[in-house]
Amino acid sequence: MLHQVPAGETTTRTTCPYCGVGCGVKATVSSGGEVAVAGDEAHPANRGRLCAKGASLAETLSLDDRLLHPTIHGQRASWDEALDLVAERFRATVAAHGPDSVAFYVSGQCLTEDYYVANKLMKGFIGSANIDTNSRLCMASAVAGHRRAFGTDTVPGTYEDLELADLVVLVGSNLAWCHPVLHQRLMAAKAARPGMTIVTVDPRRTATADASDLHLALRPGSDVALFAGLLAHLDAAGAVDRAFEEAHTDGFEAALGAARAVGLSGAAEATGLPETALSAFYDLFARTGRVVTAFSQGVNQSASGTDKVNAILNVHLATGRIGKPGASPFSVTGQPNAMGGREVGGLANQLAAHGNIEDAGDRAAVQGFWGAPTIASRPGLKAVDLFRAVREGRVKALWIMATNPVDSVPGADDVAAALKACPFVVVSDVTAETDTAAYAHVLLPAAAWGEKDGTVTNSERRISRQRRFLAPPGEARPDWWALAEVGRRMGFDGFAYDGPAAVFREHAALSAVMAARGKDFDIGGLKDLTDAAFDGLEPVRWPVPAAGGAAGAEVGREAETGGRFFADGRAFTPNGRLRFVATAPAGVTGSPGRPLILNTGRIRDQWHTMTRTGKTARLMGHIAEPFCEIHPADAAAAGIEAATLVRVDSAHGSVVVRALVTDRQQPGTVFVPMHWTDRLAAKGRVDAVVAPVTDPISGQPALKATPVSVAPFGAAWYGFAVSAARPDTEGCDYFAVARAKGGYRTELAGKTLPKDVPDAARRFLRLPAVGGSLTAVIDEGAGLYRFAAFEGERLIGALWIAPEPVAVSRAFAAERLTDPCARAGAVLAGRPGADRPDTGAIVCTCFDVGVRQIEAAVRDGAALTVDAVGAVLKAGTNCGSCRPELRRIIDGARVPVPA
Repeated sequence: MLHQVPAGETTTRTTCPYCGVGCGVKATVSSGGEVAVAGDEAHPANRGRLCAKGASLAETLSLDDRLLHPTIHGQRASWDEALDLVAERFRATVAAHGPDSVAFYVSGQCLTEDYYVANKLMKGFIGSANIDTNSRLCMASAVAGHRRAFGTDTVPGTYEDLELADLVVLVGSNLAWCHPVLHQRLMAAKAARPGMTIVTVDPRRTATADASDLHLALRPGSDVALFAGLLAHLDAAGAVDRAFEEAHTDGFEAALGAARAVGLSGAAEATGLPETALSAFYDLFARTGRVVTAFSQGVNQSASGTDKVNAILNVHLATGRIGKPGASPFSVTGQPNAMGGREVGGLANQLAAHGNIEDAGDRAAVQGFWGAPTIASRPGLKAVDLFRAVREGRVKALWIMATNPVDSVPGADDVAAALKACPFVVVSDVTAETDTAAYAHVLLPAAAWGEKDGTVTNSERRISRQRRFLAPPGEARPDWWALAEVGRRMGFDGFAYDGPAAVFREHAALSAVMAARGKDFDIGGLKDLTDAAFDGLEPVRWPVPAAGGAAGAEVGREAETGGRFFADGRAFTPNGRLRFVATAPAGVTGSPGRPLILNTGRIRDQWHTMTRTGKTARLMGHIAEPFCEIHPADAAAAGIEAATLVRVDSAHGSVVVRALVTDRQQPGTVFVPMHWTDRLAAKGRVDAVVAPVTDPISGQPALKATPVSVAPFGAAWYGFAVSAARPDTEGCDYFAVARAKGGYRTELAGKTLPKDVPDAARRFLRLPAVGGSLTAVIDEGAGLYRFAAFEGERLIGALWIAPEPVAVSRAFAAERLTDPCARAGAVLAGRPGADRPDTGAIVCTCFDVGVRQIEAAVRDGAALTVDAVGAVLKAGTNCGSCRPELRRIIDGARVPVPA
């Protein structure tokens, strides 16, 4: 099945569905249905740039895995049947067990309009605050820290501040990989002003650290101590802005007292950093007027994440460096619409339009605006607690939308058990091929990127339109529509929307009502947009007040600062003053038998659980299987050799992944990426290992601090395969399957070699029991097996088996699937001949440039700088996210000149 496409070529301006940078995208659809994607030069977030993920969006639009019609208990159903059942089961559950017996779990992948309707239905009509979002996993601590300091969840600064600053401190942020376009804006600013200093604070030596002037490799979890020591130093150095502090803040003396109790020596002891390094950083911060401290998941995803946020905010409040050009704290969000979700109250402890659920006046205002029969009166269950309540039977009906919690929520095996036991589970998604969808009683086919119409808000509060350029396939429908239909079928008024513009107008109108109550979020100036004006809406950063609105004066003074808040010291607290928060350092340690600390996170070219990025061979070419970064000393102590398989165990679960032995990882710590699922690897779901421990204030999980042990997996054999069809991995002790051009590439291993290896090869490569051309080279004594299968002259699969990790050129082998002249001898050799250079592992995804091509250019003297590599091979000239890796390859490939 194909998307329906418009007649003739059309170009639509829309927004990227990946990270919180919020890049503008131009999608061009030809009359033949081909889609081409480019960056939107007119969008202020990216100015035409796209990262490798964004540039590959057109490659993710295939329909081979799409959910195209509703199902009930696995059987096809009509929308009416499915929606009637959802409405009836939710209504009956509420009648029998009360409003808190049902819940929604939604996503930063939702558009603001989806989020708004979901929040309205649950909090205002069902009457429970049991609606939370996977954004709880990425920025809830930032929200909580903002609310403690500012009285509301406001990001003070803008992207421009990163370019205007003289010092940029990146804390717990691998910006180069996780927000590549924003990182390239920063790098361009530094190239234009070489005097700018960039400091990265991160236990790991990441690509971002490589591109920085200073890397502070602190111990995991010691950020509060680092910034407490800084606050004490700023006071001692006379760098505190006393006039600002006295006129506009509360709580300074208590915060300073807590910081002095830490001091330089305490910070050094907690962080493991030398006092000399700390003093140099503290002096740099104290003497530099224009400082931006940008923080992300390394700060937020912690059991002390909210205190980490406030420790950062404290040093900016103390120096008055907030809301000023080039001087502000800055929270960089993970998902494309995490901010939009915060605007509509998508978290369980919020109300729409930045209302406080604990405030009776805010509740009354929202309820009255909605004309709702009730309103949630207390915070609902946050993500980890929500799934615990499902497992315990307190939540009996659950609707999951646009997210995959069986893979992404910590204690993931318990999440799977909870869904299995839940009496009624609804899943809205674009695909049925997720680990979560397997537990759904009702599956609803959602519209995907390219088919959705609405808005998203990026990390700098900029609202952008996501526009539809493809018709939804089959019976797929927008999420807001499905939610509104269920609301109507439950008997509620207020859900008769005729399109996303109607939802947006209501959202904007409510913001004006709440702004009149003193809230920061106000887009009342957009509440009367016609459908045509909504369709043409240009990117706009809030607030956008209605002329003469109650919040006009407040918004006016913010607009005068170039879209920044708090430069004048006025906050949204009851007394209008900004607040310091005293914070106490909290460390992270291992446990008996589990001495290492597990950190999780993203890799450069993948997104969440790969339901989108895993569909493109280009993105899978960079890193194709899950891995464990481990320091050489820890590897040696555990008897782990490079490139072998290891088992990572915690008290909650285990994974089996490839060992990546590197001194870029701190001793005593390991890193495993978050993306792999049971669909893609035998045992790669790292959140099954992560402890379901949360910050007591924000409820955000500590995804970077689980005690684990790491040991050899003990494989008796290793294999690598390429195949035109997805291989049959049944019975494999280990596999990791990835898309390749023309098919799939698969890593595999086992504890025991099959008795009949050729027969196992046939099954694995899905060859017919009889017939099919299978060429084999076998050395049973050495345990070496090589197979190549052909259909006529076309290679349909090849498999290499050895006692050690297989030494085959992965790129060369995968390319043979699309080679019309593939020959058995060349295929079985597993690497090109002397006349065909091996490109090696892909480094630059945008232009398909491999490591060996880069090394050859360096050795030949053709490219001795990153820019020279770009000139010769184009690598690093598009999104730029590979530039730090290019720098490392160049340094490693240089041949020293004899003295």
